[in-house]
Amino acid sequence: MRFTDQFLDEIRQRLPITQVVGEHVLWDKRKSQPGKGDMWACCPFHGEKSPSFHADDRKGIYHCFGCGAHGDHFRFLTEKTGMSFPEAVERLAAMAGVPMPARDERQEKRERVARGLYDVMELAANYFEAALAHNIGARARGYLFERGVSAGAQTRFRIGYAPDSRNGLKEHLAANGVSSEQMAEAGLVVAGDDIAVPYDRFRNRVMFPILDMRGRVIAFGGRALSADVPAKYLNSPETPLFHKRSTLYNGQTARQAAQDGKPLVVVEGYLDVIAAVTAGFEGALAPLGTAMTEEHLQLLWRISDTPILCFDGDAAGQRAAERVAGLVLPHLKPGKTVRLATLPEGQDPDDLIRNEGPRGFAEVLERARSLSDVIWSIETGGMVPETPEARAALEARLRDRANSIADTSVRRHYAQAFEEQLRAFLAPPRNERWQSSQGRRGGAQGRPHYGRAGGASPRVVISESLRNSLTRRPTEASAREAVILLSLVNHPDLVNERFESLATLDFDSASGRDILASILDIVMRFPEISASDLDDALRGHGHSTALDRMRQMLARQGVWQVSSEIAARDAETGLNHALALHNKKVQLNKELKAAEAALGQDPSAETFERLRDIKNQITTVDGTEALIEGFGSLSGRATRSF
Repeated sequence: MRFTDQFLDEIRQRLPITQVVGEHVLWDKRKSQPGKGDMWACCPFHGEKSPSFHADDRKGIYHCFGCGAHGDHFRFLTEKTGMSFPEAVERLAAMAGVPMPARDERQEKRERVARGLYDVMELAANYFEAALAHNIGARARGYLFERGVSAGAQTRFRIGYAPDSRNGLKEHLAANGVSSEQMAEAGLVVAGDDIAVPYDRFRNRVMFPILDMRGRVIAFGGRALSADVPAKYLNSPETPLFHKRSTLYNGQTARQAAQDGKPLVVVEGYLDVIAAVTAGFEGALAPLGTAMTEEHLQLLWRISDTPILCFDGDAAGQRAAERVAGLVLPHLKPGKTVRLATLPEGQDPDDLIRNEGPRGFAEVLERARSLSDVIWSIETGGMVPETPEARAALEARLRDRANSIADTSVRRHYAQAFEEQLRAFLAPPRNERWQSSQGRRGGAQGRPHYGRAGGASPRVVISESLRNSLTRRPTEASAREAVILLSLVNHPDLVNERFESLATLDFDSASGRDILASILDIVMRFPEISASDLDDALRGHGHSTALDRMRQMLARQGVWQVSSEIAARDAETGLNHALALHNKKVQLNKELKAAEAALGQDPSAETFERLRDIKNQITTVDGTEALIEGFGSLSGRATRSF
């Protein structure tokens, strides 16, 4: 009896290999990590005194570094116990609680047909590869060269070319004994009752073979070289071998990369995958001709607990991210989630890597956001609702989101996290409570103050650029950001005095944003913390390298007032000036975007002059230094600084 791949995979997934092997070996307690399914023992296949036999639940394999024995659950039983393969399957199915399938003669016939189709698809792949290397493939090679696909990448991904002929592939397959029925069943020709003579499905296209998890060709994707065809990309139809809702391009290579500890990254198309893999991101893969499906998600989770999903930075990309977030949420399991990364607007991974190199794409992946963070941003939109009704609606939406999760444990933790975030999100900031109390004592107006002075607009809690993640920002903090951050680190009292304004500060650099968030979190929990303790806590959060770089940079530039030894009043003066310059530039950048949009709609001399004036102001801000008489005198310095 032949067993389907799906049936065998289900046994492997349900049954830890350490459980199978553990019935025949004694695990070494010093090297093994039971909680991680990472177990070591003396090899059961050859005599040894020190453990060199390793079983790994994550990969589902065993390997002996002494004798080279290697395999999965089934091979272990057949080689260790002498069972036949069907006997091993029956034994393991019972251990895993998987019922044995009844014999299905029709299924067995379909599997025999499929085995023949694998040979047909391999013949087609060889034909397309040969056509690309031939003179007839010159235009296709030129297209690949323009897209940055090297000859090595072409060979690695078995890229080919389908000649502009209705019968080229059909005649080649027929010459190799392939029947018309097999060609049609493999999706290589277009046939039907209303078609007198079947013809090649793929014509004048660059061909990308699609492989299954065993490395066998099961389908093709073709990119048109002519602009007047209805479909720029054309995939194979559904066949006994190919089901696009449960297939991922480059899945086999990505699975091995994930097992080697590399991130699993989901991008959109063939060329994005190829560019990413060529740049060193071998865990890149893509769905085929369809949006992300539940089948894709389960397949990804078999490979990695936390795949990263990449989306374009434009409006369509953000809508796709929202759709996928809603798709994934109900299926979360303990330890199984996703992260979402947003590409710079107007660039896909292929463009980004060609323009900025691997580092540019790596930074996008480093900024990937957790699913809970994305859901929160979707529902809040970055604004605090003003009315009780709007706040109740937000609470209801978040509750519905959490309740959509099937797993009880994950659902409870999401509900708790949303409740805590909501409480902090809707609570008046500390200065608002102070203003209200002043009003009750007859001072300032006795109502909470949101947004700008005198206004009643909602309080913005995250910046538009952070919320949409449309632009790529620098990783390292600028000198001005470093002055602000180190002033706060060396004088934590300055944080308490301006907590709310710091919470809305929008830094350009990733490291600056991360350090500022950590400072606010630590000082909120420990308001009386000392400078040395704050520095130690930040280093405990992994910010040592960034803090040291900032200190070195400012020391080289002669910026002295961020030292922990300077007087508090001088530190406050320097901080206030740095914040004023930073906020001025942030405001000018917003005005610059508005002016550029206005110029596009009204290219008049007046709008152009406004744009030029804003650019000049930005340049002035970047070059401005504090000109404060006597600044630093309390710290032993009477000259002007910063």
